[in-house]
Amino acid sequence: MYLITALILLSVVSLLVAVGTGSVTLSMTELWQAVRLPDGNASSLIVWDIRIPRALAAFLCGGLLALSGVVMQVLLRNPLADPYILGVSGGAAVGALIAITLGAAALWMTQAAFAGAMFSVLLVFGLAARSRHWSSTRLLLTGVVVSAGWGALINILLTTSTANTVQSMLFWLMGDLSQSRPNLWHLLILIGGLAILLSQARHLNALSRGDLSAAALGVNVARLKLILYFSAALMTATAVTVAGSVGFVGLVVPHMLRLLGARDHRWLIPGSLFLGGSFLVLADTLARTVVAPQQLPVGVLTALIGVPLFLVILHRGYRRETS
Repeated sequence: MYLITALILLSVVSLLVAVGTGSVTLSMTELWQAVRLPDGNASSLIVWDIRIPRALAAFLCGGLLALSGVVMQVLLRNPLADPYILGVSGGAAVGALIAITLGAAALWMTQAAFAGAMFSVLLVFGLAARSRHWSSTRLLLTGVVVSAGWGALINILLTTSTANTVQSMLFWLMGDLSQSRPNLWHLLILIGGLAILLSQARHLNALSRGDLSAAALGVNVARLKLILYFSAALMTATAVTVAGSVGFVGLVVPHMLRLLGARDHRWLIPGSLFLGGSFLVLADTLARTVVAPQQLPVGVLTALIGVPLFLVILHRGYRRETS
C-alpha cells in the first residue's frame, strides 16, 4: 500500500514537472494562474494547448505499455517479453510508414498504425492457434517470426523513401510525442484494460506459477490466456498509435516493481500503471528540454534513463536475496 501511494505521488509530481518545464519556464504562481484561469494569454496557451495534452498522452502511453508488459511476461512466461514481442509494433510501423510515404495527414497515419497493429495481432494469433491446443511457446515463436517479417518491410520502406520522409519515419520508429494528443478512446482503453487485469489478478498470480498449477486451482487457463492476449494487444496497439514505438517501458517497469517487492498482481498491476506513466512523462520532459530547442525521440531517453536505473535496482535486489 505504501508503494502504491508513493507511485501516485510520483505521478502527480511528474505531471507537474512536465507542465512547468520547457523552453519557457513557468513559476509555480504562473503555472497555477494558467491552470486556474485559462484566459488565453501566452502562459495559458502554452499550458493548455501544448504541455498538458502532451503530458497526458505520455502518461497514458506509459501506463498502457507497462500494463501490457505485465501481461506478456506472465502469458509467455518469459522475463524478456515486452509489449512488442508479438509483432504489434512492427505491424503498426508498417502501417504508419506507408501513410507517411503517401503523404497522409496525421489522423490517417494514426489510423493506419492502429490497423497495422491489429492486423499483426490477428495474424500472429491465427497462425499460432491453427491447432486448437496452442501454447505460449508457439505464440512466442510465431510472434518473433512475424516481427522479423515486419522488420524487413520497414527496411524496404526506409531505403526506398525520399530524404524528406526518412526523418519523420525514424522519429516515429524511435518514439515521438511531439504531435500526440490524448482522446477519450485512449482513456477508455486504459481504464478498461486496468479493470480487466485487476479482475483477473488472482488468476494471474496462479498462472505465473504455470499452467498446471493454475488449472489445479480452478482457473480456466485457455479462456484466461485469450483474455490476456487480446487485452495486451489492444493496449499495445493503442499506445503505439499515441507515441510510435517507444521501447523499454513495458519490459523494465514490471521488473522494477517486482524487485521492489510488488509480486502480487493485485499491487503490481496498478503500480505498473503509475510507474510506467510517470517514467514516460519524465523521459519525454527530458527529451524536449535537454537539447532545447531541438527535441530528441522519447524512446532514446527511456533507454538512457531506464538502463542504469534498472541495473541499480537489480544489483540491490541481488544483494538482498544473497544476504
